[in-house]
Amino acid sequence: MTQMRWLELLSTVRLGTKKQNSEQARSPFHKDYDRIIFSQSFRQLNRKTQVHPLSQHDGIHTRLTHSLEVSCIGRSLGMLAAEKIQHELPMWISPADVGAIIQAACLAHDIGNPPFGHAGEYAIREWFDDASHTNFLQDLSPEQQADVRQFEGNAQGLRLLSKIDYHPYDGGMRLTYATLGAYLKYPWLSKTIAAQGDIPASQRAKFGCYQSEKEILKQIAQQLGLIQLGDYHYCRHPLTYLLEAADDICYALIDLEDGITLQMLSYAEVEPVFLNLIGEYPVPEELVKPNTTWQQKIAALRGRVMKRLVEEVSSAFAKHHFQILSGQLKGSLLQYCSPDIEQGIENAKELARTKIFQHPQKSGLEIIAHESLQHLLDAFIPLTTPNKSLSFKENRLMTILQHAGADLGGHHYDNIMQVLDVISKFSDHQAYQLAQELQGNKIGFL
Repeated sequence: MTQMRWLELLSTVRLGTKKQNSEQARSPFHKDYDRIIFSQSFRQLNRKTQVHPLSQHDGIHTRLTHSLEVSCIGRSLGMLAAEKIQHELPMWISPADVGAIIQAACLAHDIGNPPFGHAGEYAIREWFDDASHTNFLQDLSPEQQADVRQFEGNAQGLRLLSKIDYHPYDGGMRLTYATLGAYLKYPWLSKTIAAQGDIPASQRAKFGCYQSEKEILKQIAQQLGLIQLGDYHYCRHPLTYLLEAADDICYALIDLEDGITLQMLSYAEVEPVFLNLIGEYPVPEELVKPNTTWQQKIAALRGRVMKRLVEEVSSAFAKHHFQILSGQLKGSLLQYCSPDIEQGIENAKELARTKIFQHPQKSGLEIIAHESLQHLLDAFIPLTTPNKSLSFKENRLMTILQHAGADLGGHHYDNIMQVLDVISKFSDHQAYQLAQELQGNKIGFL
């Protein structure tokens, strides 16, 4: 049975450069973390939706705070899992190195998400699905059409990390292959079957790479020794399972905290979910102390739950280590923990689905978000037609794109991808404000 090797999987070589790390204080993987956190794309996550679009509440999670929290859990998972398989790792790799790889990859895991979160993804997909817009796709290949009709934040993130930020079309952020591999939750291309219109935009399978970056995907996979499953289709990097677990843990628990803050559900509804996930761990004393706020109670519960989950997930990783290296593990690591954990996480998600995701307040804001992105696409996508003669208004719109870094040329698919680069980088508020301005409802942008 073919197995991946940690010697290759933990590569310190950087995409786009052959320079070797000469610093003593920072490992190559810590340097990856620093490059991501100082990037403009990461800063833009500060006002991008985690769950609640256009929220004015300072205590609600954004993509930035969510990503920071996921990176903390990911670091703990990586270090603990590495300690448990230390004898399998190269001599020069420490548990702290593995923790730093996952920490950096987790920090970037939502970096390609458009404004308004999943509502934004659906808005972009549905715009290209609209029959009145098919003329913009007629000279694209079926695979290229699939990319835009299935717009995917994960694939957009790879594009940012490997091509757009810092060193355009020359390695992007120039991260190590190890960090890029851990980032890739879905190391395969979009499926053209979904582009034929027989799958709703909200139900299309996830993927991690556009046609425009497929050679980069191949380069990453070859450098890391990922097992090939098909044409531009590879198995996951082992550390990706830990990134996925960190993300699942955070959003399953934190969504509920935000729901209490926004009065969409009560602390009394959330407490049993957390208590069930604690298992045999002792109940925090904050729950029985007088005059304890719900914020203090939930923080104590969250800490206890996360401690247990980190231990369980890292043990599952070690237990199924060789299965993971063979590319044979099915599902997520949470499925291989104690039976009550997967059910407990599902209970948390179900509570969020019924009390938060279907709440009228959230639905109303998502309609505004959807319309805002549709207006932006209405304005900018017509400019992507090569050799188009521009009107006065279109010239002004082109100026906005150029100011944001777009340089449209003679290739239609590339032009569309550049427009999506610009739009997907907007924060919620930037996208909303520009959409209002384009409709003549508001003056002033940025």
